[in-house]
Amino acid sequence: MTDPNLIAFLDRLADSAGKAIMPHFRALDSVENKAASGFDPVTVADKASEQALRALINAHYPDHGIMGEEFGDEQTDAENVWILDPIDGTRAFISGLPVWGTLIGLVTGGRPALGMMAQPFTRERFAGDGSRAWYKGPEGERALKTRACAEITDAVLFTTTPALFKGADRDAYERVESQVRLVRYGCDCYAYCMVAAGFVDAVIEVGLHPYDIVALIPVIEGAGGRVTNWEGGPATSGGRVVASGDARLHDKILETLNR
Repeated sequence: MTDPNLIAFLDRLADSAGKAIMPHFRALDSVENKAASGFDPVTVADKASEQALRALINAHYPDHGIMGEEFGDEQTDAENVWILDPIDGTRAFISGLPVWGTLIGLVTGGRPALGMMAQPFTRERFAGDGSRAWYKGPEGERALKTRACAEITDAVLFTTTPALFKGADRDAYERVESQVRLVRYGCDCYAYCMVAAGFVDAVIEVGLHPYDIVALIPVIEGAGGRVTNWEGGPATSGGRVVASGDARLHDKILETLNR
């Protein structure tokens, strides 16, 4: 059973990130590009959020490690390591769209043990510990549960954008997309939370980092879904990832991707 103190600490972390981020949402003066080529935006809000998260973790759990998108690694050989994405969906953030969130994950003994997506603008939090998942927001508090969907032809599928898939990966992704009932693009972490909430059936991605996915694994699995890489193995390292609300659908998506 997950330590209730750690679950309460998740909310404290989310509170601190939200306070750091919200003064900058729809109020940015500038956006930095941290990519050598292309466009990979980072803002003062991303940095302030991660600094707030790190300060709180270091103050209360100094023996825990940290892996963060903006400020690197600390003690990642520790038994407990926090995996942080201060703003997942920075492109949405700088565009004024509320489909971004702070991802806070805890890996214990190499396994994603606890996770939360916190969206301070909508005041929503999606959290889980792998065996259960829960929602807190304007709608109140409730358990999260994925929905049944056994067939690809019945599925609602999300991905960030098909442009991210290249070569054979693009062909594999299109084999799935061509069969689904509905496909939508964008939404980053919010799409995964909609799988956990039972509104979306699957998300397929490539090129993920651990901080893009680790926090979401205990949420989706706690709600009854599955998250793996395209080969069906652990998704903790990121890369090519599939998240599904129904194990039967998950198996069929993997088979189609690897055909």
